[in-house]
Amino acid sequence: MRREGAGRSLGHMTESQAPRIHRPPIVVHGVQQNDPPFRLVEIAGELAGKAHSVLDVIEIAREVGLDDVDLDDPDVVRWVGGDKFTWTSFWPPNRPHREHRG
Repeated sequence: MRREGAGRSLGHMTESQAPRIHRPPIVVHGVQQNDPPFRLVEIAGELAGKAHSVLDVIEIAREVGLDDVDLDDPDVVRWVGGDKFTWTSFWPPNRPHREHRG
């Protein structure tokens, strides 16, 4: 006697049923200490350039054919280590400490 559904794997999903992990096409990485500081920009998994401001991110996107990029859309841009307004590091590693003289 065969039970209904026997022989089917309960853990098996077809490709259309499997959950998809979405990676935005543009990833702007955290601030790199330099003079001036910059952020690396990746497009479709490839390093596309250095940005010193949001205008640079837009320009880099245009250079690879992505026009009218919505920098606020998380499905389009992933900001790592800060948002589109973060262009300096909060904790510079070699910041001199000043002595308080009273």
